Amino acid sequence: MVIGACTSIDCPVQNKVSTIYYLKKANGSTDTLTVDTLTIMTKTIDKGDTVTLLNSTTGVTYFDVSISYTQPEDVLYFILCDTLGNTYRDTVRVEKENYQHFESVDCQPAYFHHLTNVSTTHHIIDSIVISKSTVNYDDKNEHFHIYFKARY
Repeated sequence: MVIGACTSIDCPVQNKVSTIYYLKKANGSTDTLTVDTLTIMTKTIDKGDTVTLLNSTTGVTYFDVSISYTQPEDVLYFILCDTLGNTYRDTVRVEKENYQHFESVDCQPAYFHHLTNVSTTHHIIDSIVISKSTVNYDDKNEHFHIYFKARY
């Protein structure tokens, strides 16, 4: 006797887990990075190489940045270049709790996150706050509100 089984694979099509940063003005309205360029980098887990997560972006009001799967803290380097050739740099530290998310044995493993703290060195960034602490597949969440200084 042969027993047959079929499986229904319900792996999500949109399975990217990243944090969304919205640029804000001091009054809470949306800000736009108009002429300056923003690059965001991080170091690899073994701290050997640097990886570019966002490269020379301009004209944006928000952007998404990948998040590490299992590290308790991500360290990001925000590098802003203005039109005069000046370069400014801030270090942003994102502390988080990581937890596995299981869909099916047929799907890739995924990690979701709970953001617990964020800090910056305040060279070009006036402040950064957590707006939505849950990081999952939902790419509509505003995880962080970032406020750049009026003059770097």
